[in-house]
Amino acid sequence: MSIVLNHTIVRATDRTAAAAFFAELMGLPVGESAGPFVPVRVNADLTFDFDDRGPVTPGHYGFLVDDDRFDAVLARLASWADVPYGSGPENGWDREINRLRGGRGLYVLAPDGHSYELFTVVP
Repeated sequence: MSIVLNHTIVRATDRTAAAAFFAELMGLPVGESAGPFVPVRVNADLTFDFDDRGPVTPGHYGFLVDDDRFDAVLARLASWADVPYGSGPENGWDREINRLRGGRGLYVLAPDGHSYELFTVVP
């Protein structure tokens, strides 16, 4: 059997709000609360379990996405003036995308400080 990441806990100050932000950003549904977690199924193998029981240490999460998902996320971000995003850490939150390795990429700053990176070509 290969190794497959099945779930990860994402710390948040408000698990419901953090799950809703991530789900809306990515065009995914929020699952039913399960104990202390609010889950968002990322794909057939991976669930993000948002949890507000401990301190938040911002993390970085990178996602390889297809062009349609990238375009949908970019369209949502265009209408979310208060959500910082940008082409890369060295450029700040410039509200631009990068075009590394012939693809497109961007970084989104979530309210709890997590960085969600989306790219269309493997870096």
